[in-house]
Amino acid sequence: MKEALRKLLCGMAAAAFALLPAGIAHAQEAPKWRIGVATVGDLKHPDGFDHFDYVDPQAPKGGELKLSSTGTFDTFNPVLAKGETADGLSHVFDTLMKSADDEITASYGLLAEGVSYPDDISEATFRLRAEAKWADGEPVTPEDVIFSFDMAKEHNPLFTNYYKHVISAEKTGERDVTFRFDETNNRELPQILGQFAVLPKHWWEGTDAKGNRRDISRTTLEPVMGSGPYRIAGFQAGATIRYELRDDYWGRDLNVNVGQNNFGAITYTYFGDRNVEFEAFRAGNVDYWYENVAARWATGYDFPAVKDGRVIREEVENPFRATGVMQALVPNMRREKFKDQRVREALNYAFDFEEGNRTVAFDAHTRVDSFFWGTELASSGLPEGRELEILNEVKDKVPEAVFTTPYTNPVAGNPQKARDNLRKALELMKAAGWELKGNRLVNAKTGEPFRFEILLSSATLERWAVPYAQNLRKIGIEASVRTVDASQYTNRTRSFDYDMTWVVWAQSLNPGNEQGDYWGSESVAREGSKNYAGISDPAVDALIRKVIFARDREDLVAATKALDRVLLANHYVVPLFYARAARLAYWNRIAHPKELPYYGTGFPDVWWSTTAGK
Repeated sequence: MKEALRKLLCGMAAAAFALLPAGIAHAQEAPKWRIGVATVGDLKHPDGFDHFDYVDPQAPKGGELKLSSTGTFDTFNPVLAKGETADGLSHVFDTLMKSADDEITASYGLLAEGVSYPDDISEATFRLRAEAKWADGEPVTPEDVIFSFDMAKEHNPLFTNYYKHVISAEKTGERDVTFRFDETNNRELPQILGQFAVLPKHWWEGTDAKGNRRDISRTTLEPVMGSGPYRIAGFQAGATIRYELRDDYWGRDLNVNVGQNNFGAITYTYFGDRNVEFEAFRAGNVDYWYENVAARWATGYDFPAVKDGRVIREEVENPFRATGVMQALVPNMRREKFKDQRVREALNYAFDFEEGNRTVAFDAHTRVDSFFWGTELASSGLPEGRELEILNEVKDKVPEAVFTTPYTNPVAGNPQKARDNLRKALELMKAAGWELKGNRLVNAKTGEPFRFEILLSSATLERWAVPYAQNLRKIGIEASVRTVDASQYTNRTRSFDYDMTWVVWAQSLNPGNEQGDYWGSESVAREGSKNYAGISDPAVDALIRKVIFARDREDLVAATKALDRVLLANHYVVPLFYARAARLAYWNRIAHPKELPYYGTGFPDVWWSTTAGK
């Protein structure tokens, strides 16, 4: 009798469980804990691995790394989209997960020892390491993670959009934090939740040395506390900042940290001019230089330290193996004059890349022709297969050229081709309602002249922007070039206070939620978003969702190509150029492993000082 009753009760319990909502059923299943997350393929490393393959586990600790930065800083608050945040703050704060630079979009536990999520990805739970500590010795808690996440979403528009489908963060165990989502099967959410800086709640809610209560909604120059390998050891406001390696760093021997965080101190010095900054490198006051000017790379390294081997030069493809790039001049469609697609296309015809590449860049660049340039995600030719199926779903909302004409940039490079392109630009402007009167292009109805300003952040960009403005004047467009300091540039771009500006968007091989911040309608009016062009298009919005909810890799590639093709066909930007190799120059006081990470330079994490211990 008792056995029969037991079976009856068990059967009733099983039936009741089967009727539970999916979310509750998942909550009662035993969680499957993972050491990391990979959104493309499987994790390379097994549980208990010793270290990443690209590090030298015997790398010496100590010495000093001297770096430079352009501009200034006025805050150590890592959350706010206000002010100029100091470079290097990532050295102070740990994240839940740490990316592997030899895998595509894979990350492993740092503050978190594991992550768990159900098959439908309706939530994700991170379990913190028991040994994780703040610099003051206090343990890192679920309350810290929840506080950090909530503050990031509240005070930074980028995070607000990036994590908009994460509706709550809750403590679900002594060391567990569960993030719940308002949609399912968004495969990227567990991974990107591992990326935000975790801050100490008790520190931010406490008082400073003067007894003033801290306020995370405001900028601050009080050295902030974190759980990461470095601490802020000293600074001069707006000029220098020094980080020192913590001897008591809790995560020093973690497998994801072995062979990393090798410099005893890292100092950043700020310069107002990029050319002056380079002179500081030449003089030996800066250890490392990432060269972004092709002409200087070709002609500016004839100083003695290069000739005698004290300065080493390398060109490495590693960072671009998993990075798609769109560098462009971007007209702001929040301005009425740029809303017509024909106007934007005309602006591209006025850009003579070939002449600039020859005279300015020593033929070192290639013209960009995709928002995912240099990757398998870049569209080409005409759409077919799954890509065509996806585009047919928005066929009535996209330009006909998407289906009939492969995207190509205008080609110039000699006087005849340049004249032909300018003639085409004028035809497009006339079709859009503008006409030449004398030597000025004016609105045919209002007589308003077509004029705009190109806003730049660095004088080094003027060598391209000024000739472009001169070309525009040949068709009656009054274009001026204005270079402003870093602080003013940041404030103006955050508030979309520009006619046209120079932008670089970098894409991963696993695009996802960030696409909404780049091109989505919801980001147009949100200050601080990266929708610099002001794109608000229902077809683009639909394709972004296709990317985010792609069912597998094949579907993701097809959806991304479709999105790329529609962005190009609408001529939202004037594509510029890029090189497929990183140009590195550094003094022999620093060194790196023989093999750099396949998808990066590993700088400065896996590099070290050759003078350490001497």
